[in-house]
Amino acid sequence: MSSNRWFFRLEVVHQTQGRVRFKYVLRRGTKLDGRIIRAIELLMGVRSLRINEKTKSLIIVYDPKQTGADHLAQQILTLTPRNTSAISNYQNRAADTSARALAVSLMALLLSGQLPQNIKLPVSVFAALPLYGKALDDLREKGIGSHVLEAMAFSISLARQDYPAANTTIFMLSLGEYLEAGIARRSDELLKHLLRPVENKVWVMRDGEEITVPAEDVLVGDTVIVGAGAIVPVDGTVLSGDAMVNEAAMTGEATPVRKTRGKRALSGTVVEEGRMLIYAEKVGAKTAVARIADYVEHSLTAKSNTQIKATRLADKLVPAVLGLAGASWLISGDWRRAAAVLQADYSCALKLATPVAFKSAMYGAGQQNILVKGADALERLAEADTFIFDKTGTLTKGDLEVIESVTFDDAYSPEELIFLAASVEEHYFHPLAAAVVAAAHARQGHHFAHSEVEFVVAHGVTSVINGKRIVVGSRHFLEQHEHIDTTPYAKEIERVYHEGKILLFVGYGGHLLGMLALKDCVRDESRVTIDKLRKMGVKQILMLTGDYHTRAAELADTLGLDGFHAELLPEDKAKIVQSLKKQGAKIAFVGDGINDTPALADAHVGIAMQRGADVARLTADIVLLEDNIQSIAAAKNIANATMARINANYKLTIGLNSTILSAAALGLFTPMATTILHNSSTIAILLNAFRHNSAFQKSSTRC
Repeated sequence: MSSNRWFFRLEVVHQTQGRVRFKYVLRRGTKLDGRIIRAIELLMGVRSLRINEKTKSLIIVYDPKQTGADHLAQQILTLTPRNTSAISNYQNRAADTSARALAVSLMALLLSGQLPQNIKLPVSVFAALPLYGKALDDLREKGIGSHVLEAMAFSISLARQDYPAANTTIFMLSLGEYLEAGIARRSDELLKHLLRPVENKVWVMRDGEEITVPAEDVLVGDTVIVGAGAIVPVDGTVLSGDAMVNEAAMTGEATPVRKTRGKRALSGTVVEEGRMLIYAEKVGAKTAVARIADYVEHSLTAKSNTQIKATRLADKLVPAVLGLAGASWLISGDWRRAAAVLQADYSCALKLATPVAFKSAMYGAGQQNILVKGADALERLAEADTFIFDKTGTLTKGDLEVIESVTFDDAYSPEELIFLAASVEEHYFHPLAAAVVAAAHARQGHHFAHSEVEFVVAHGVTSVINGKRIVVGSRHFLEQHEHIDTTPYAKEIERVYHEGKILLFVGYGGHLLGMLALKDCVRDESRVTIDKLRKMGVKQILMLTGDYHTRAAELADTLGLDGFHAELLPEDKAKIVQSLKKQGAKIAFVGDGINDTPALADAHVGIAMQRGADVARLTADIVLLEDNIQSIAAAKNIANATMARINANYKLTIGLNSTILSAAALGLFTPMATTILHNSSTIAILLNAFRHNSAFQKSSTRC
């Protein structure tokens, strides 16, 4: 579908053999991000790409044997989010290429002392072809870089017929690139764990008939039909129907909401009972679910500030190394010293160790079911000194349990009230009903025989037991629908209500028999997680919630939080985050709902729970892939350890390479010795960067 294409127009403004400059115009609403850049770089024959956003220019260097300017223009104009899946194929090809280069360089090294003299030179040159190719690209694009220095050192060794030194250089470089490519591929594959399966077919009403169409073919203005158990695929307004919708992702509370004509329906919410017809207002790429894939592809290109600084420093040090090599040759007249110095530049360790450490940490986090969307997210998590938690679905499970049974009739015990209610509620698909049935099962309760159960949407259930009508539902249902008087027990009802509990009323034979008090289940590991965060240096831990003040205060006291804010609107959470940021706090916000999205976006780093709304998972920098809050402490531990390792590697790189360079310039090391020392230290630093943090011992969640 052409409307999904990124580019509206391309115009050739300059062209030479193997190089073309395009003037581009993007389609409205499209931003030239890393995902689009990667897609162009993956096109057949493209060697390099430079972009000037000010002049709206794309400068592409390509292989004339594989493609041409006109063909490239056609390919770029047809690029869409759908056809960027070639990234995985590209990564596999890159991995294969680095593996072949490593194998060739190893063979050249092993055969250095065995081949006839006239064969050694072509074998070494063949093994170095990838290096020479990168050096030429560097010269064309940015001048003298690390690949140029490496090629110069290799060439000097060849000129001196020092084949062991030359081949050792190529092998060490190939090994480093092979290790980096492997980690990059694994970490990129891990990021795609964020994509959750989404139903591909949607029911719509067209020409008076109900039909199924592919999700991407749903149009604005369509009438979308959603039944019990289905996920709402669009944002829109309910045209007709009556349904109970679980909007925990939006409101943060477990109790479903009734949806009738004129009510708002949001994508990602779940219809638990009933059926409704929705007028589609936002569809396709504009819904949260569809945007997740785009976000993931963009996150693959994200770099941390630490990584950018390391790369810049490495580039700045290249002229210094080149100058030292020239000075050592001029002073000593010994080409061996110059070759030795060129073997030991800073670029390898500085440029490789930092991204490898980040991606290794991301991979290690993934093994603990923690998705980190890029190195910058890990870096910011390490800086976080204030953690703010949403309540429901985060510090609590988002599930309900019966914690109190109150009877107003001495003929029935509290347990019997639960058994009576569960006998009819077991036929009802609803969180409140499920909690009552679970409570009865836990007490191995007696089942009361009853007649057919009648469901009253958004109110409750009715049936007949022993000739008497039983009603289980809201206070409003009993009073208005069944005309059962609850005023004699108003004082007791208010007591339980003000304790922050959700009430379910049971009427029997026309009278109020009792009530069941339910509460959200607090995670056992919430307190453990908070204690671990404090031990890792977190200064302040707060809770924000849209729940009642009484419930929030009780939970904050139980968990030992530093403070809380209750009865908040979504925009209130974001305002509190912004206020704390102005005070200098580095905030990590943990949430799971659509209502948490503004705060997740405004925080220094956002963390979404495993069962969070798609838009929350989209907005967050880190996503938990299992429903265990201890993963947050594990993620913080990984971030802290990674930054400590990067800083240690940085000091090691500067210290070791400065020592090796100085010794090489003074003639203390031969090119061979310098190569071995330099590359061995680089590999050692890379191996140190590979290390993952051990997982926290995670407890099970109980109520």
